[in-house]
Amino acid sequence: MKGWLILGIAALVVAVAAAGTFAGLYITKGSGSKTAAGQQCVDKEFGHIRSLVRKGGHYVLRFDPAWFTSCVTANTAAAEDGAVEPGEPVPNDNYVVDESHRLYRYIVPATTHVTVLTRRGPGPLGATPITVAELGRIVNGGPHRPLFEPLDSGVWMRVHVDRACSLDQQYRP
Repeated sequence: MKGWLILGIAALVVAVAAAGTFAGLYITKGSGSKTAAGQQCVDKEFGHIRSLVRKGGHYVLRFDPAWFTSCVTANTAAAEDGAVEPGEPVPNDNYVVDESHRLYRYIVPATTHVTVLTRRGPGPLGATPITVAELGRIVNGGPHRPLFEPLDSGVWMRVHVDRACSLDQQYRP
């Protein structure tokens, strides 16, 4: 009897530990990247980089957010803005709505993941990893590798509160 009780308690302990582990994985599961401190970067914003300036060990980004819309949302917004006739589709099924050009400030650590589009980049559509320093040269007109299209095509930024975790250029045909 005593052996069964010990075995039962051991099974209960294992079951509780497994449940706790799976619950922890479920609760912390996310599709975003992480900051150096391990915080989730699940917020994703589209917009345009207006400036990127080095300040000490990091960079300060001035970012103009916009709405990158598709399908019915894009067609309706474009028609309402007069960019297409009502009932007509937008080119390439995308339309960017940039109602305000207010700039928001974000901190960009020097180690932040950045990709831009080049003609021979290793990633999808020529995505090429670069440093934040090179991104600063692109934004500020310094020497940099040739881009497939200008950076004003927009970027997707993953953020955690006020810190950029990644910046990836958007392809716009």
